[in-house]
Amino acid sequence: MPAWILTLLGLFALLPASAADARALVARVAQVSTPVATLEGVEVRLAWPAGASEGDLRITARSAHAPDLGYRFERLAWHCPLRRDGAGGWRCDGELREGQGAPLRLALALPAGGIEASLSDGRGARLALQRTDAAQDLFAIDLAQVPVAWAQALAERAWADVRLGEGRLDGRLRTHVPEDGAMRLEGELALSGGGFDSVDARHAGAGLGARLSLDWLALDEGPRIALDGELHGGELLFGSGYFVLPERALPVRLRAQGRRDGWALTEFAASDPGVLEVRGQASLGADGLDGLTVSLRSDDVSPLPERYLSGWLGLAGLGGLALSGALDVDLALVEGRLADVDLRPRSLDIAAPGDRFRFDGLDGRVHLVSTGSADGVLRWRGGALGAIAFGPARLPWRSSDGELRLTGTAEVPLLDGRLEVSDLLLHPPGAGGPLRVEGALAVEALDMTQLALALGLPAFPGTLSGSIPGARYVGDRLDFDGDLVVRAFDGELRVSSLAMERPFGVAPTLLADVALDGLDLQSLTGVFEFGSIGGRLHGRVDGLRLVDWEAVAFDAEVHTEPRRGVRQRISQRAVQNISSVGDASFTASLQGQLLALFDDFGYRRIGISCRLANGSCTMAGLQPRDGGFVIVEGAGLPRLDIVGFNRDVDWDTLVERLAAVGSGDVSPVFD
Repeated sequence: MPAWILTLLGLFALLPASAADARALVARVAQVSTPVATLEGVEVRLAWPAGASEGDLRITARSAHAPDLGYRFERLAWHCPLRRDGAGGWRCDGELREGQGAPLRLALALPAGGIEASLSDGRGARLALQRTDAAQDLFAIDLAQVPVAWAQALAERAWADVRLGEGRLDGRLRTHVPEDGAMRLEGELALSGGGFDSVDARHAGAGLGARLSLDWLALDEGPRIALDGELHGGELLFGSGYFVLPERALPVRLRAQGRRDGWALTEFAASDPGVLEVRGQASLGADGLDGLTVSLRSDDVSPLPERYLSGWLGLAGLGGLALSGALDVDLALVEGRLADVDLRPRSLDIAAPGDRFRFDGLDGRVHLVSTGSADGVLRWRGGALGAIAFGPARLPWRSSDGELRLTGTAEVPLLDGRLEVSDLLLHPPGAGGPLRVEGALAVEALDMTQLALALGLPAFPGTLSGSIPGARYVGDRLDFDGDLVVRAFDGELRVSSLAMERPFGVAPTLLADVALDGLDLQSLTGVFEFGSIGGRLHGRVDGLRLVDWEAVAFDAEVHTEPRRGVRQRISQRAVQNISSVGDASFTASLQGQLLALFDDFGYRRIGISCRLANGSCTMAGLQPRDGGFVIVEGAGLPRLDIVGFNRDVDWDTLVERLAAVGSGDVSPVFD
């Protein structure tokens, strides 16, 4: 709201009561002070020809300053025809400009016993002011379709970096300007289509609607503000928080006291009936949020992700998270550090997008405290990690010194076995660094058939067991100490150097080294329908990197090693599949037509390696031969060797060929 209109009393104080008797009047005044504003460099020119019904009035001011409202204007100029109103008063209506800015229309009436003024922009906006001699310190202000941007200077008194944008204001305000007291602005306002942003673009609003009761007291130590009313739709961005307000009325309440170094929000409250109740206090300093105490109650959490949580969830890679049930949260920040969190879920269900994870029926309490101690228990009925379902669990917690510790071992039924979690410690983010979680894990007798099916692999028998003596989650990375051992195909797969990046976010990445020891090739090739190969498989997969569960890098090598009592034979179908997958050819001691008479062949060794990088697999085998590399070295009669010649194979093409082999689309053909 421009303060020009509140400086008019000072300007008109310069007009003498006998102005109509003057032919010409020129007055220059260094300074004019009113309770609202101070004008400097004022010049008044009035020309009133003899016998004329009106005079030509021009008033200019080098500057006008209204400190309590935050306004300062330069080079003001008002030009209007001055007339009597027939009842002992005056009126003047003309164009008002500040410097080279767009003109506004200012109409002033000085009836007996008061003052009336209005400011309009010619596009429907009108701000009117009225004062009576009976209450000289009280101004009534009416607003009709007034641009929100007119309140820029007043808004900067509360928030220095704000920039008001679109929107219109309607309402009625009362301004008290006592000679020996603080200025007070109070009344009712309605906002439609409001918008704002901050200088650093971290905060913004658009399409905002509101009906508010305002009480603003301009104290020396800073403004005291009371707001009560309702919000009606719009969008808000505060840092990482993004809020989409429903169109229905949301009651709000605010009590704030300005300070020289910030604000004390002594009370704030908001209600989304049936969805969310918020109440708290806060302290804002020059660098942002210093302290916060807030209570949140939700009897129906399902609308929360879309309305109020999408900004934070998006940063965590959890956009589209689904919630149901109820949740209560009490939270406290001290000096910008998390000091107390009290979570109380009630039959809370959480489902991540893309079926990444799910928790069903979360109940109980988790209470983090920075002083003293607090106990709690968290329970769930079940859930899933991807397609791997897990059963119910109970986690007992104790908090002290700003940390959470699991007080026992939590057992989670998983794949007909169990997962054990122990020594779990959670340190929240704050001055000590980012969120940190540490603990130990153990898995016992997980059924590999169920795991393979959940991962979209052919079913094969076996169990997974092992222990992780140390697991750490810091900076969106999860690292594991120790090894996991998969016992399958009468051998072992040992997983070490296991880590995950963004385990709960977008494009989770898994890192690991895998060692293969003595896998029964007869069983392995039977499960994957590769053909029949007898023997024992050994090897390694170093530097394995899966992004969104797709392989993007590794250095792998597998080979056979003879074992007493184990026949090393390879079937025709396996020969054809190896040749097809590896762009290889075979050489034999018999012609191709005669080879078709044999079901399988003896071999001495099998070996192949692949180094995957940048979407290409660099292939090698047992040894070089004729510009290629030996994959199968035959033995006995008929002797058959398989030699690969394509050392660089497109990874996607190789995966497609392996899939074709697994589906039986490659048939053995001997020429």
